Formats: sequence, C-alpha cells, structure tokens
Amino acid sequence: QVQLVESGGGLVQAGGSLRLSCVASGTIFRINAMGWYRQAPGKQRELVAGITSGGSTNYADSVKGRFTISRDNAKNTVYLQMNSLKPEDTAVYYCNAVVIKRFGSTSNDYWGQGTQVTVSS
Repeated sequence: QVQLVESGGGLVQAGGSLRLSCVASGTIFRINAMGWYRQAPGKQRELVAGITSGGSTNYADSVKGRFTISRDNAKNTVYLQMNSLKPEDTAVYYCNAVVIKRFGSTSNDYWGQGTQVTVSS
C-alpha cells in the first residue's frame, strides 16, 4: 500500500546536473527518514544521501559537496540535486523511505523502482 516513484534520471555529460525526485504515496502515517541509494553493475547498493524527518542529512564521502538531499514533508517527497556529475556516479538510483503506516505501528522500509543515471565522459 506504500509506493515510491522516482523520476528525473537521464543521460548527462560529466560536469552536468540532474535533479531526482521521489514521491511516496499510499497508507502513510509518518515517514521517519528518506534516502537515496545507488547500485552500479556488479556493485552493492550503497547509501548516497539520507535525511531525517527533522531535516538532518548525511552523505557518502564520494558525493559530499556535489549532491544535496532535501524533502517536502507535506508532499511526502524527497529530492536529490546532483551537480558536477562524474562518470563514476553512473548507477540506478533508488529511493528509500522508512514508513509508519498507522499510529502506534512499527516502521518498514520501502523502495522505489529505481531511475537510471548515466554520466558520459
């Protein structure tokens, strides 16, 4: 009943920018945290950036200073602004949300379907 939908991926040249969006919908009481992960072929999925419900953020060392995560709680949406993109940023980017569906219930992780980001050299 919870769905995450990413958008904004595409093909860009090195040094370019993209802005990813992820909208959560369905039965949601509260989203405690949201984040962006990425997975390149042959690699494990890794955390790119995370943001708490209060707006605290953290980033992978490889993207610090280049990527910015933000969220709009009213819209259940998280964004990832990606600047100064490098070929090594090429991956499928996945949205994640830690969701409490009902008051007093436990939280569960939900994942989007992913959006492809390709950075050419």
